[in-house]
Amino acid sequence: MAFTAIPIIDAGPAFSVGEDHTNFAAEFTDICHHVGFALVTNHGIDAELTAATFDLMQRFFALPESTKRLIDKNNSPQFRGWEPVGAESTNNAPDLREQIDVWTEWPLTTASSPAYNRLLGPNQWLTDDLLPGHREISLRWIDALAHLADALMAALSVGLGLMSDHLRALFGDQPMSLAKFIHYPPTPAGGAGVNPHHDAGFLTVLAPGPTPGLQVQNPRGDWLDVPVISDTFVINLGEVLQAMTGNYLVATPHRVITHDERFSAGYFHGPSLPTQLTRLDLAPSYAAAVADSPHHHDAGFMPTPAEAAAGAAAMSSGHRPETYGEQLWNYFSRSYADQMTRHHVESLP
Repeated sequence: MAFTAIPIIDAGPAFSVGEDHTNFAAEFTDICHHVGFALVTNHGIDAELTAATFDLMQRFFALPESTKRLIDKNNSPQFRGWEPVGAESTNNAPDLREQIDVWTEWPLTTASSPAYNRLLGPNQWLTDDLLPGHREISLRWIDALAHLADALMAALSVGLGLMSDHLRALFGDQPMSLAKFIHYPPTPAGGAGVNPHHDAGFLTVLAPGPTPGLQVQNPRGDWLDVPVISDTFVINLGEVLQAMTGNYLVATPHRVITHDERFSAGYFHGPSLPTQLTRLDLAPSYAAAVADSPHHHDAGFMPTPAEAAAGAAAMSSGHRPETYGEQLWNYFSRSYADQMTRHHVESLP
């Protein structure tokens, strides 16, 4: 049956030392199977850090464009930094938001193959005289949300009948996660702050801010407003977990349409680039549940760059990348075609 509301769940048990987390793991995994979205309370994120992060965003996005362009994403072969409204596209339509992307930093690699190794590298930062706390607050934010994501991923492992560290062990020693700091102007008629899509990674943690606008699509095709509830975080799943669980856990379509200026801060938990997206060895009951649910066994993926260029419908692809690096390379090629050509034309098909 199609869900009609976003569940709210207390995440406190995920952090309780010495207690049995089985009930929480079962409840959270059931939510992720049927809905793919949740609002979590008692999440362990310091309210002062959240306030500092939103203050940082407001200060940055109020800066003159000439200052923002000091960290212009166009200058980063690793797709990091600031971009203006409309720079990113989803489903062949521009996303009407500006944002800063901060990825996990690793040294540049000299390996030319596979091509996704080119995504390793540094972030771009404004100096403290231009934006006090830019680097320090951003990195604290990433660390805090990664801790929450790890706890929730451990719960999913248990809920899938695996050891609690199973999914985390797959991350390898160079995880590539993304923090996205976003400013949405009011959405014009016919547009979207971000168009309907799935997230690419394992697990997303979003501080949605006080302004509504995030919408989730249920299996019936209805768009549901995600309610604004103070001191809650939005959790949703990405296509990596959909692929690895054989569609038992699905990435749920979502978009943003806002009537007012909106700020939000997302964190996208991701593993090392070479991580194989091999299907997990789950009990037969999980595959049986997928087989019995058209919503699950028919769930598609975001199109490949070639499919998107040919006009493929959103989330209609049957393609399964073999690695997380390939998944990200497809995402950048699809969403930043001009920038991909500018920096990596020799690595494109």
